Amino acid sequence: MIYLYLSTNIIKVLQLKKTLLKQEEVVFFEKSYETNLLEKDKPVNIDLLASAIKEVISNLNQKKINDNQVILILPQETFYFFRTEIPSDIAPTAIHSFINDKASAVLPIMPEELIFDYYIKDNNNQKIVNFFGLKKENFSLFQQAFSLIDLKIVNIIPETLTYYKLFEKTLRTDKKENILYINLEKNYFYGYLYDNFGLINSEKIFQRTEKEDEYVINIKKIISQIEENKIKINRLILSGSQSENIRQDTFTKDVGVWTNPLKRIVPNFYDNYIKMLIVDKDKIFPVLVYDSCFGGFIFEKEEKFSLLKNNYLKFEKKSLNFEKSKLPKKEILLFLSSFIISFVLFYLLTNLSHIKSPISFVKTTPTPSPSPLPSLTPTPTFKKEDLKIQVLNGSGIAGKASEMKNILKKKGYGEIITGNADNFDYKITEIQVKKDKIAASNMIKDDLKDYLSTFKETILDDQKTPDVIIIIGTDFK
Repeated sequence: MIYLYLSTNIIKVLQLKKTLLKQEEVVFFEKSYETNLLEKDKPVNIDLLASAIKEVISNLNQKKINDNQVILILPQETFYFFRTEIPSDIAPTAIHSFINDKASAVLPIMPEELIFDYYIKDNNNQKIVNFFGLKKENFSLFQQAFSLIDLKIVNIIPETLTYYKLFEKTLRTDKKENILYINLEKNYFYGYLYDNFGLINSEKIFQRTEKEDEYVINIKKIISQIEENKIKINRLILSGSQSENIRQDTFTKDVGVWTNPLKRIVPNFYDNYIKMLIVDKDKIFPVLVYDSCFGGFIFEKEEKFSLLKNNYLKFEKKSLNFEKSKLPKKEILLFLSSFIISFVLFYLLTNLSHIKSPISFVKTTPTPSPSPLPSLTPTPTFKKEDLKIQVLNGSGIAGKASEMKNILKKKGYGEIITGNADNFDYKITEIQVKKDKIAASNMIKDDLKDYLSTFKETILDDQKTPDVIIIIGTDFK
């Protein structure tokens, strides 16, 4: 998988390849350009952007990792954004409609003109939605640029979500915090304002600096301006290439706000992800430089979020229309004709039994012919909720494993875990079932008949932990 961060004139790429030990082999590269690649929310020029991306990809490493799947990380200014609280009395099934209506009311553009998704944080019975939308016409421009160099965008993540993911585990449920995330770079710094629920607003903080000691002076000014709006900053998180040598105690004292350098947060809270990354020649992965890419990697592992997912409301309408049209006119006419003929024959036979026939018949006892045995279907000796199911995404479309998990949960299945398949080239969905649970195959196929027409079926090794493994292909709609 390729995690590609794209800003106005910088491209950063983190490319990962899964090893046999389930670690990730890593190569990375970044480059700054004098010419702007983005203009606010869209590419300045498709050919220019494609050429720049191709240059960065080709310079990743001499060691080629053949992959064309890209998770694109874009600046916050690329997106339409709002946040809102979900009323406690709204049913889970009505949340999407509520958010859609809210988007129509608060955004200067209709939701139909966007590809969008939202990130919901639940804390102390309060649910806050962070909505992100990208213009469809702008997405088409990005798509064209990537397709020119044979790359496929499989998900888009706002950079603000990648940064939030890097400190989310430090948040306490019992403590409300306002957090300023600052990325220190040479001659400038930028950042965003968050609280426990995510991004507070989409306004980017940006400040140029001539000298290193100006970081403290300018950050203090920004904190003061924010606090004038009655938002108390409780914590400052420092990232970026220039934060490597920052002393936590000194910086905290100078700016007057408790400071957490990201270089201390990651080893304490995200060490399991760092251990997954294998870097050539015993190097250390530079998290402070590739924080957006690393945060995107964690976010993709832990969250169901995709601007490219199918609009399930449209899918539901399609399913409803299918149900209405299930009995076409031809079948209805055949049914009515059969019914009328059967009724007429029954009436005639009933009335003719009272008429004496002039011809005598020899009464015979008919020999009953054996009826064909019905085909045997294994009777399940287990319940749906007892099955251990593993759903693996082999389609390359982000969020599909979680989507199928939700469908199966609604159908009554119990323990379901999700993950990625060994590759994303599966065209047809596969179902693997243990011999003693073979009846589960027909059970699951019947429950997924509205989403899949065919399955590739195989027997699962009895030594495996799950009873059923489902590998999602691109045919899963």
